[in-house]
Formats: sequence, C-alpha cells, structure tokens
Amino acid sequence: MSLDLHGIIPPLVTPFTDDEEIDAEAMRREVRYMLDAGVHGLTVTGSTGEGHTLTLDESCRIAQVAIEETHGAVPVVGGIIQDSTRAVLRYGRALKEVGVDALQITPVHYLFAPGPEGTLAYYTEISRAVQLPLIIYNVVPWHPISPATVLRLAEVEGVVAVKQSGGDIHALADLLQAVRAAGSRLRVLTAVDALLYPSFLLGAHGAVAALLAVAPRLGVELWEACQQRDLDRARALHERLLPLWRLLEAPDMSARVKAAIELQGRRVGPARHPLLPLRAEVREQIRTALARAAVTDGYL
Repeated sequence: MSLDLHGIIPPLVTPFTDDEEIDAEAMRREVRYMLDAGVHGLTVTGSTGEGHTLTLDESCRIAQVAIEETHGAVPVVGGIIQDSTRAVLRYGRALKEVGVDALQITPVHYLFAPGPEGTLAYYTEISRAVQLPLIIYNVVPWHPISPATVLRLAEVEGVVAVKQSGGDIHALADLLQAVRAAGSRLRVLTAVDALLYPSFLLGAHGAVAALLAVAPRLGVELWEACQQRDLDRARALHERLLPLWRLLEAPDMSARVKAAIELQGRRVGPARHPLLPLRAEVREQIRTALARAAVTDGYL
C-alpha cells in the first residue's frame, strides 16, 4: 500500500450546530478553507475532531463530506479512537466504504494496556481486515509505543506512518533516528505542536497537529521555509505560532481550538459536552494571540 503523506495535514475540527449535531455545510466550508491554504492532506474525526464522541454514522458522514469537497486534491485520513479491535474494525470498514485514503488509529486508550505483543497483534489484525494504509497515532500517555515497537509495526504491510504526539520532542527525535538507522520506509509525522519548527529540521515528514486547524496558512509557510532551509523565516513563524499554541494547549483543547477558529469568522460551533464554552477572559486571550500571530481572518 502506497500513499504520499507529507507536509501539512491539519486535523479538522468537527463542526456542530448549537444542539451538537453535525453541521455538514460548516464542514464543507472548513475543508475549502484548508485547501485554499495550500495544505497537503486532511485528517478528520481525530482528537481535534472530537472523534471519541462520534458515532459510526457521524464519523462516516464527516469523512464523506471531506472527500466530496477535496475532489481527490489531497489525501483524506479518517481517525478512529476506540478501545477494542472489534470496534476499530467496524469503524475502519465503514470509513473504507466511504472512501478515505488511510486510517489514523490510536492504540487502546483505556487504563489497561495490551503491551508490545498485543499492540502488534492489534494493528496487524486491523491491517489485514481493512486493507487500507494505517497511521499509528502514538498519543496515549499510559500506553506509549516505543521506537523499537514502532519499527516492528513498520513491518506490517499496511502500516505507512506514525503520528508522534505526546508533546515530547525527545521521543520524536529518538523515533526519527531509529527509523533512519533501520532504513525503514515509515513516515514520521509530528504532533508536537509547540515545536513544529525543530520537528521539521530533525526530519519529520510532515505534521498532523491541532495548531494547524487554527492557522493552516502559517503552518504551510513554516513547512516550506524549513524545506528551503530559510531558517530566519522559519524561526520567525515559530515565534508567531508558539504563544498561540500555549493558549490552546489545555484539557479543554477542543473548545479552545473551536473558539480560535470562530474568532477568525469561521463558524464551527461548540465542543460537545461535557466540555463547556470558554470563559470570556480566555476567549479574549486567544483573540489577542491570534492578532499578534497575524492569523488570516475568515474565508477567502
């Protein structure tokens, strides 16, 4: 299975109406906004998209809208956040039927972890059953997948990439070094939002990070500056983005990301409960950070 995953691949929010139902038209507008920003791919129904709150039908609806709006211009990755192989297979087969290009799948994220052998069996069974390219979403704090296990997973035919999250540049650096030393075909995508700049310089093949849902144009500019080794430009972009991320990085991140998008004039609705609307002072702090970062307002 081959798929060119590289560059800026924003994880889209899932727009809701005020009563927390899917807002398909807002989703279409958000996809078009991302394409106009020059992104290299899209991820839907992941953590930023509140995928853990979505039913199977809702996940498929969101993916369908994204696929219809992209018209094949960029890959569309469908996220799955479930806690059993059985559940992942249900979601994976349905998303394949809809037409996603790949699946981004967390390891099980409840308290009890299956260990390296169980994790290998989990992704192997999913790959064989669904027959789509897989991205391992290495995000669960109490179930981190070590570089050694990631390299074993890279031998599974369908596994094409790992999204390295957890906010740890050291883990990303170790993984990149291990992948290079092994001569692995695996793509490493960074989700270390605060440190996209050094992630790209270390050799990450791209990024799937919540910050990119808020400021995709700056993300594309940062990626291009790093590829061109325009380090002064890249560092300046990093310094614009970092204070904004510091305000988004919180337990209620979904609500904060959506607020940051709405403050730009892009209607995406609330986060699903039990997350609550932001306090006025937090919204104002985010508004100020957006202005200082000079994030482009509204839709083109």
